[in-house]
Amino acid sequence: MSTAERFTHMGGTSIATLLSLEEAQSLAAALDGAKPHDIVAAAIARVGRDHLAAVSSFGAESAALLKIVADVDPQLPVIFLDTGWLFDETLAYRDRLTQLLGLKDVRTIKPNAAQLAARDAEDDLWSRDTDACCTLRKVEPLADALAPFAGWINGRKRFQAATRADIPAVEYDNGRFKFNPLANVTPQEIGQIYRDARIPPHPMVAQGFLSIGCMPCTSRTQPGEDPRAGRWRGQGKVECGIHVAKKPSTP
Repeated sequence: MSTAERFTHMGGTSIATLLSLEEAQSLAAALDGAKPHDIVAAAIARVGRDHLAAVSSFGAESAALLKIVADVDPQLPVIFLDTGWLFDETLAYRDRLTQLLGLKDVRTIKPNAAQLAARDAEDDLWSRDTDACCTLRKVEPLADALAPFAGWINGRKRFQAATRADIPAVEYDNGRFKFNPLANVTPQEIGQIYRDARIPPHPMVAQGFLSIGCMPCTSRTQPGEDPRAGRWRGQGKVECGIHVAKKPSTP
């Protein structure tokens, strides 16, 4: 049973009829240039709040999206993936932002313990195969967490890296709608959200970490580099796999 078909059997709503590549492209065109708050509101209106979640790393720029989500609907589920390798500062920042922004449903998920024991018993998979480590600790747990949802919201931005330069406001990703409310914002606009709401930055930003993931694979960003240049440095890897969409199959 496909992701789209599954929702028809989860309460009777015809949400499955909305989940198509053509619909996502139409939404993307309609929302091109829209303000982030409007994109989040459109996501809720189009998919339905019971079928929608936000996903956040509570990283360097995460508070901008979380503030927008809290403004539109603080009850919206926010999925936070604790890989087992996160910085203590990130875990503390999650708790601080949750309280500060009034988020009501932050769900911390973790990798499957049995799979960790079978595939990374020594906690050294990151040093041998970063792709396999990301799959085990990020891609698979998030896929499980998103299983009940027809759409999800994330905080990617075009300015972050060349690989993200063309992301639309809405994508069709593995049978779901993926909304990118911050796709077209500038670094200055992100900063303004923080200033207007008096949001504290992630404590590691002041230390030169402009993109913050797992400890073994995160380094400081150097002047003139893309914000994500400090991730998996020297390994020819720019994404963990969460945002690598599968090509839709032909009906």
